[in-house]
Amino acid sequence: MSKHDSEYNSPEPERRAVRVPIQDVNQTENEDQEVVDEDQNITFNVYTSTDMILQEENIADATSQANRYEINPHGSETKIMSSSEVGNSTATVKILLMPDRHMITVAFTIGLTILDLKNHFAFELRVPSDNIQITLDEKCVDDDQTLMDIGVQPHGMVQFELSSLDPENYPIRQIKPQQEYNMPDVITVRVQTDADTYQDVVVEIERATRGKAFLGGYRHKVTKAKYHHAAVQTIAKKRPDRGIEMFSRDTQTVMLRNQDQQCSKNASTQMTSIGCYVSNMEDKLITPSGIYMTADEYHSKRLKAVVTLQTYLRRWLAKSFTDGLRQAKELHLAWLENEKRRKKEEKEQGIRDKYRRWMNPERKADFDLLYNALKKWRQEEEERINAAFSGAEKKAALCALLEQETQFISSIERHKTAAFERNQDKAVLAFLNKCAEPKKWRAFDGKVTQMDTQFTIRGSELRDLYNSITQDEVTKDERLDVVLTIKHTVKDHKCKLTQEIVDLIDREVDLLMRGMKKKNMDGLRKRISTLFLQYIKTPEFNPQVSKLLQYPADLRKNMYLCSGCNEYKSSSDFALKTNTSVVGLCRRCTQLDNEGRRREDFCLYKNILKHLRETEAKCSPESKITYLLQEQDLRYLVDELWGAQSALSGCKDLHDLLLVRWEKNSAWSPWNCILLTKDEAATHLKVENIRKAYDVVVIRDVKQKHALARKYFSQIPAVAKWQHDAKVQPPALGNLLVSKPITKATEQNG
Repeated sequence: MSKHDSEYNSPEPERRAVRVPIQDVNQTENEDQEVVDEDQNITFNVYTSTDMILQEENIADATSQANRYEINPHGSETKIMSSSEVGNSTATVKILLMPDRHMITVAFTIGLTILDLKNHFAFELRVPSDNIQITLDEKCVDDDQTLMDIGVQPHGMVQFELSSLDPENYPIRQIKPQQEYNMPDVITVRVQTDADTYQDVVVEIERATRGKAFLGGYRHKVTKAKYHHAAVQTIAKKRPDRGIEMFSRDTQTVMLRNQDQQCSKNASTQMTSIGCYVSNMEDKLITPSGIYMTADEYHSKRLKAVVTLQTYLRRWLAKSFTDGLRQAKELHLAWLENEKRRKKEEKEQGIRDKYRRWMNPERKADFDLLYNALKKWRQEEEERINAAFSGAEKKAALCALLEQETQFISSIERHKTAAFERNQDKAVLAFLNKCAEPKKWRAFDGKVTQMDTQFTIRGSELRDLYNSITQDEVTKDERLDVVLTIKHTVKDHKCKLTQEIVDLIDREVDLLMRGMKKKNMDGLRKRISTLFLQYIKTPEFNPQVSKLLQYPADLRKNMYLCSGCNEYKSSSDFALKTNTSVVGLCRRCTQLDNEGRRREDFCLYKNILKHLRETEAKCSPESKITYLLQEQDLRYLVDELWGAQSALSGCKDLHDLLLVRWEKNSAWSPWNCILLTKDEAATHLKVENIRKAYDVVVIRDVKQKHALARKYFSQIPAVAKWQHDAKVQPPALGNLLVSKPITKATEQNG
């Protein structure tokens, strides 16, 4: 009888020797066969969870058990199993880790899905389950399929290939072998079914879930080895749960009882009486030596002592309370002083930063601040001239003002040109550093690993050459060494650009050998550095830049026509407002229009919007309306609706104003906000009931502004959908009138 004609008719799993610890999961069948042949004289009585047969002494029970098998067309017996037993059965799953082809064998329930298998190996391999791909016969397996859907039989075997979809960031690594032997989860043993027939059975090892109790032990003084006393193998008996949670003090309270006791010996006394004489020769007369104290005197003394103790105790409690109040007052005064000092320092720091931005402008916002200050100065001067002069004198003063404004604009433009050159050099250095930056990734233990590739090394070499060629304070020999190195670097590629660089380098070398002065070669050196930078930005010569530069093929996707400069530009070059319906001016044309006409400064509105986004991100991360608003929308809210002043105190310092929620339990929106100072906003967010904290007039004024904001932002489709989801409804028109007479009914409704 062959192994295919055995009683269980199960697929033959990988064979292993039982008495030898399993160290290599990739053992070949020939090696396993040799080990099994050596142990043919050993018989194991192994029963699995799905193939267990109860051996009874009764022959009738054995006959009933035999009726559970049927004869298949091949002549062998097959066990009939229920659907629940099939779904809970296990199979041997072999996972081949690619590309190292490392084999892992586990026991897996055939009723679970491939997604469960991915989650299991994602935890073992420290790789996200989304980046794991499991294939069977070079075909991907769906996550919702089970092993039973694939065709795996109970106690069968299947082999998958596991690979990573992102091998660069999440490579599949081999599982490190354990230093000491551990019992595997699945073993295979050979069982003798008949006299000459053997069958391989897959056995699952069930781990003990309960640890032994620690009952003491000792430690060896020399070897430092620890030995524990043996524990009882049986589980301790648990008291039955009565279903009532008890908090009893019986075990901590002393019970006192009074009980009369009879002495073991009787005693008697004798006294003088008729017929009895008792001698008094040895009697003694005892009198009290002190003053006799009555019960009333004793209790009054005790009461006086109690009053004295209470007096001292109450004095101590009162002193402690007053000391606490005094300390709290000192702390509060110190906090107020620190807050006053902090606000003063912040204000002074803001003034210093503003002065620094005036004197040394670097960014676009700094020049917007200069143009805004120039606009305010011109308005003030015009008002002064209109009030002081008239006629020809007024025209002359306005002409002088125009000339002075022209000079200021020329000075600002010179600063802008110098700042653009400095920023251009910084941008080039940042671009070269990004090309030479090694690849980084964070491991599961939090450590950051860096790796240099051939492309990053090439980018680092070109960056060092560019930094060397752009240096001014170098000697003649150092300059010759640098230009000759660049010449040998670019000569490896034959093209028009490299030929021009080589010709210019030869010309500079010839002039250096002739003793030409440095100032006469500045133009030549500038041409060499510019062409070499163009050489670095070419992907054929520096492959790393291909990931950082945009190509015309990529720019054709989102291209729009600017109505100002009449040029096609990318969508990222346009600054769109929330209420914009068509693409208008690009960022450059918008900046020129602002500098020439409006001269507005949005720095303060940007700070308010930044603080608003940070606060809402902490309170409600799912809120998106704050990220749809732009600086122009926030300027409309602050200036047009709230009048650029606090709704409570009327403070007009935009540095100290914030937009916070009106009702703190609802998400922020233009129709659920209020403009307050920082201190007022902190106090407002602590208010539980707005109707009790504020006056009716204030509440109606705020609701009126909310209605105007709702009307303005309802024209924006991206923001209008939040109005339908909002629980706050617009108030009636009659309730928006601030001048409406306030009655008792109105106060109750408000």
